[in-house]
Amino acid sequence: MTSAALPLSGAQHRIRSGAYEAVIASTGASLRELRHDGRDLIVPFGADEVRPDYRGATLAPWPNRIVDGTYAFEGEDIVTALTEPERSHALHGLVSWADFEQVAASDDSVTLATTIAPQSGYPWRVRVETTYALGADGLTQTVRARNLSARPAPFGTGPHPYLQAGPAPLDEWTLALPAASVLEVTPDRLSPVALRAVAEHDADRFDRREPRPLGAVQLDHAFTDLETDAGGAAVLRLTDPSGVGVEVTWGAECPWVQVYTGDKPEGPANPDHRNGVAVEPMTCAPDAFNAASYDYDAGLLVLEPGAEFSASWRIAAI
Repeated sequence: MTSAALPLSGAQHRIRSGAYEAVIASTGASLRELRHDGRDLIVPFGADEVRPDYRGATLAPWPNRIVDGTYAFEGEDIVTALTEPERSHALHGLVSWADFEQVAASDDSVTLATTIAPQSGYPWRVRVETTYALGADGLTQTVRARNLSARPAPFGTGPHPYLQAGPAPLDEWTLALPAASVLEVTPDRLSPVALRAVAEHDADRFDRREPRPLGAVQLDHAFTDLETDAGGAAVLRLTDPSGVGVEVTWGAECPWVQVYTGDKPEGPANPDHRNGVAVEPMTCAPDAFNAASYDYDAGLLVLEPGAEFSASWRIAAI
């Protein structure tokens, strides 16, 4: 296949296992479709479509935002491109529009990779490799990063799937979110303000440790202080009134999770308004590249030369 014949979202990688089927597009190593017994677990998009809303994208070397696109690292002031110009932030890293190459594949898994080239806004070379693997327990994505530079590099990662619980409208879905703290942000730019206890800061909106219907609640917030099971995993669940649903499970490598209810400024006039809930386990907080500016642990990772890091999460049907 010539590059001219490729769909707009890049090369397509279809994997199957039992009742699960997934399609990963090479642009951004994006999870384009995920189905269980024919039911969509995420909001899909077309192969020959420019991916909307970062749906399913792999985020690195930072998830979420760098406020004003500026940060300091080891005494160097760095300015990176503003990819969220309406809020004047650098959004979701550098690989979300990179074309990932296939390095391994089987019927139920595929591994894709790209290398971040040193540039003015991120002067490090980092290899990013991701594996999508299907099994009886759902779809597991693992992201591995290796610092190929001669000096330490800041790093963070996470996914960006929009979950679909079932056939009912999003307002009728029930959210169970095992987080004790929420990051307060400015209403206009979503810039971090302070870490708050969900029980004390607009609890009806943010405290979802006991499952409750979403209703008209709007979320675009990062949560932390996660309650975990005996194996150290956090589990977020979305369920539909019909009894079906979807869950995301992740480990201690991701102490943060962003939850976004997909609200559009135009409201229901936009067909994508509240059509899914973005659930993004993250290795670090929003604006973690400016971690020194905050009085909480933003979770910034620093990869030493030659060092490797990996993080995983799983999406499964309920």
